[in-house]
Amino acid sequence: MTRTALVLFSGGQDSTTCLAWALGKFDRVETVGFDYGQRHIVELECRQNILASFRSQFPQWSARLGEDHILDMGILAKVTDTAMTSNKAIEMQRNGLPNTFVPGRNLLFFSFAAAIAYRRELKSLIGGMCETDYSGYPDCRDNTLKSLQVTLSLGMDYPLIIETPLMWLDKKQTWQLAKRLGGDALLNIVRDQSHTCYLGDRQNRNDWGWGCGACPACELRKTGFQEFMLEQTP
Repeated sequence: MTRTALVLFSGGQDSTTCLAWALGKFDRVETVGFDYGQRHIVELECRQNILASFRSQFPQWSARLGEDHILDMGILAKVTDTAMTSNKAIEMQRNGLPNTFVPGRNLLFFSFAAAIAYRRELKSLIGGMCETDYSGYPDCRDNTLKSLQVTLSLGMDYPLIIETPLMWLDKKQTWQLAKRLGGDALLNIVRDQSHTCYLGDRQNRNDWGWGCGACPACELRKTGFQEFMLEQTP
């Protein structure tokens, strides 16, 4: 039986690593990205470059890499007021969550991804959500995604599996996984071509990649890379 998957692919470090993971496991892999008015919209350009690099540098994956889908989810920016969708300082809110949390984002993303999977006869949805190194977003939690898997499968009468290969990995382990999956070639793609910075900074090149170096996403990525590199030293 042909194993098929749809990867929620933003163009960031985590989803790039998840795409490599899926291409090593599934026979046919498609990707979906979301334009939701994000402040770091440069990630949509980055994802196209990453897909091209995967096709050219990994022949064993190229044949498995299928159609890419982009969905306009701009309504999210209109109904939310967050530091991810408007030009405001990143800070903690009274509810204990950072204002980079976009309410309902992953719930909507998976719902629309499930609709594509239904139409394209894809059986697994792959996401880079993580409950180890993360900002406390409730829609990244393992229990949230397990319950969503049940809801989507019942609501569409179409069995779907939500897989989150990074759920229990910290950022150091995510860098390790990338190297294990694709060696230095994949590490270079993740470092040089993926985008994680919440501010959309593609002006500052760091040893761990592009970004402002100060936002929560950059801090996690930087710290994980430094810990990863310490283990590479003989």
